[in-house]
Amino acid sequence: MIKRVKSLFRPVAVGLCAAALVTACATQPGSDTLTLNERDYFERPGVNVLAFANPPGGLFFDAKTSGVEIIHHGERTATNGDVRLLPTPEQWDGMGQLVERRVVRDSQRVETQLAYPEHDFEYTVVTEAQGDKVLMRVLLDEPLPAALEGKAGLNMEFVPAAYFGKGYLADGVAGTFPRHPAGPMIVKDGLTESTPFAQGQHLVLAPEDPKRTVSIRNLRDERELMLYDGRNKAQNGWYVVRSLLPAGESGVVAEWELDINGIPGWTRAPVISYSQLGYHPAQNKRAIIELDANAQPEGAARLLRVKDSGATEVVKQGTPETWGDYLRYQYLTFDFSDVTEPGLYQLAYGDQTTLPFPIDDKVHENTWQLTLDVFFPVQMDHMKVREAYRVWHGASHLDDALQAPPNYEHFDLFAHDENTDTDFEPFEHIPGLNYGGWYDAGDYDIRTQSQYFTVQHLVHTWEQFGIDRDNTTVLQDKRYAEIHRPDGKSDILQQIEHGTLALIAQHRAIGHAIPGIVASHLYQYPHLGDGSTKTDNKVYDPALDPHADERGVGEMYEPSTIDPTPTEDVMPSDTMRSGRFDDRWAFTTNTTALNYGSAAALAAASRALSGYNDELADESLQTARNVWEYEQGREPNTFRNANTTGGRIEEEQLKAAVELLLSTQEEKYADAVRALLPQVSERFAQNAFMLAAALPLMDEAYERDLRELTQAYRDSIGEFEAENPFGVPITRGGWAGAGTVISFGIANYWLNQAFPDIVEADLVHRSLNFVFGQHPASNYSFVSGLGPDSATVAYGNNRADFSFIPGGIIPGILVLPPDFPENKNNWPFFWGQNEYVITVGGSYLFLSNAVSSMFAQP
Repeated sequence: MIKRVKSLFRPVAVGLCAAALVTACATQPGSDTLTLNERDYFERPGVNVLAFANPPGGLFFDAKTSGVEIIHHGERTATNGDVRLLPTPEQWDGMGQLVERRVVRDSQRVETQLAYPEHDFEYTVVTEAQGDKVLMRVLLDEPLPAALEGKAGLNMEFVPAAYFGKGYLADGVAGTFPRHPAGPMIVKDGLTESTPFAQGQHLVLAPEDPKRTVSIRNLRDERELMLYDGRNKAQNGWYVVRSLLPAGESGVVAEWELDINGIPGWTRAPVISYSQLGYHPAQNKRAIIELDANAQPEGAARLLRVKDSGATEVVKQGTPETWGDYLRYQYLTFDFSDVTEPGLYQLAYGDQTTLPFPIDDKVHENTWQLTLDVFFPVQMDHMKVREAYRVWHGASHLDDALQAPPNYEHFDLFAHDENTDTDFEPFEHIPGLNYGGWYDAGDYDIRTQSQYFTVQHLVHTWEQFGIDRDNTTVLQDKRYAEIHRPDGKSDILQQIEHGTLALIAQHRAIGHAIPGIVASHLYQYPHLGDGSTKTDNKVYDPALDPHADERGVGEMYEPSTIDPTPTEDVMPSDTMRSGRFDDRWAFTTNTTALNYGSAAALAAASRALSGYNDELADESLQTARNVWEYEQGREPNTFRNANTTGGRIEEEQLKAAVELLLSTQEEKYADAVRALLPQVSERFAQNAFMLAAALPLMDEAYERDLRELTQAYRDSIGEFEAENPFGVPITRGGWAGAGTVISFGIANYWLNQAFPDIVEADLVHRSLNFVFGQHPASNYSFVSGLGPDSATVAYGNNRADFSFIPGGIIPGILVLPPDFPENKNNWPFFWGQNEYVITVGGSYLFLSNAVSSMFAQP
């Protein structure tokens, strides 16, 4: 049982200011005193200090969005100020659990009680403002447990990208922060650990840069501050300042003084948000200007035309309209919809001028091509992928997959209960799962829910917009793809085929859809680089010596002998087996939601593949029919565990019913859609695209019901329009919301096509504008490589190189409690802000083509 650490201070009531009252929470310009504001963090110009505004942990454990944190001149530079049990903890290493957070306003203090229950260890972190400084103290009621002596310490992590090339002083001894980790490692208690590269009673970070200068003074003389480089252990590690907690003591056992430099009167520069890709002459055009809460409006905004000579002329100017406050910023808007003449333009406000953008009737025609040409081929699993002189990766995971054990929860949130729903023994090889599919994200999983979502959106893109682009060679029989090399076949059909092969493989090999296939060991899971080196590509055989010579990867298979649609193991020979237990695991629970979702994608794929791969098309449709009949005849299996289970059963069933209706036009599927309508209407926004897709094959009563739901939905959008100036749903939580905004645009496209008198075209356009740069905190494009300024440091499989995959779409702006919108465009390792996922790639292809098609309509 967790015991409460006694508070030394009297708590008082806490009040939060409303989202609209930004200025009431702002520090008065020129104030040097750190003040605990109405949103419960400390601030003065250029400095915010948050104390456990987010509970420890977060999505997939350590999200580096908790503890005592510093937002320094508009950028979050430090996090995880807390007691940790290692010098440089990695993502899955232990963190204290939140017990209680109290704000003591009259003493300018935040007290946070935490515990490590597994060690029977409780403590309190007190964060207190004293003038222009912050004190951090660790309080113990009882001395450290003996097992934590020499291990527990007060840590704070500083993001390396903010300190690359900058200096530090440790008790006056100078150094510079390393660009790449270096320095000796030690082995302690069986673990490899970093050693500090600087230490002393007083550390000053970046003394030469007033925007990043932080002084940390240890007020307990017997404990030095130690400065570590966490990247010695993991590429996503941060610089860590640490002091050990003493053994045998209680009360205040650690005390730091933080002096965080703030430039007097500092205010954040305005951000002019707009579409990096430009505008069609006929669309609404509105710049949104984001200002610091303490900034004063600076007069006119201007639209400049760029002439052939390079000179500019003002074609429109005016005082921006005041929109109001959202999160921590105030907003103005500048409408230039009346400017329709094609040309190259820039926006200007104060001393800020944007990069150039076009106004032209063809601006949206090619915005989808990088995603189809590059991103999707790079994500192809079980294939070698080449682009000109570069090989993105070799043919990967040819040893898929072993049966995952029962009663097991995986670190990536897959799970089994006591049932695996197959006849395979734990860790037995399941033949026939080693082809098709895409890497789910910046990792290398085959997550079935993502696969079928993506196939479905690719099919809808192909059907609705008639994409017939050929820029990539795909040879399924040779497990080979080559980017920028046409092969006479439609690229989108080849991608639909590749995803369909992975889905159908599950039904062939196991008899039903499965949750997915994932790395078995934690050391493999964060693998960076070439996916073909993640396993030895040989089927695990426990009878073989795991330390035997592996032989060369290139000798493991003969590409010309591989059947692109095998019905049995394609790797049967002893020379393609090994004793290395490195194969991925298949989680195989037979859940109703996943079966319906997979059937929906297979039914959709059957339409696209008809005439392209008739055999696969016929098998996909028949499998979808069989799944429908099977699920209609049994009680639903509702086992749920995070990544394991698919979406809501009624919504996945709706997808299957609609896709089977579109593929067969059989009345029983129309009846199912009609029966499901009341069940899914409460989440109409999430289901609108399916409900509208069925409309041409439904009766007049259904159309009337759908019209009524659409009107109520349009009325509800007013909530987003009142909450933020971008007029789209901006999510809160552990994963940023570009995907949600894209889905919002897709729903609005389908409803606009069905009921243009209710849902206007601008609702579709504004979603794409959001992705292209019209969003909080910055104005760069979330589509890597698309637009003059885009996300080119992202969480793909090449993130260790601080690089990107062209055409990948990042999640974008993550709103950190209570009010900080963030996208770290200089640090790729924030998965919730920067990780590519195939689902967003597929839905983006649809939305970008939808907008283009709407402007092409007469």
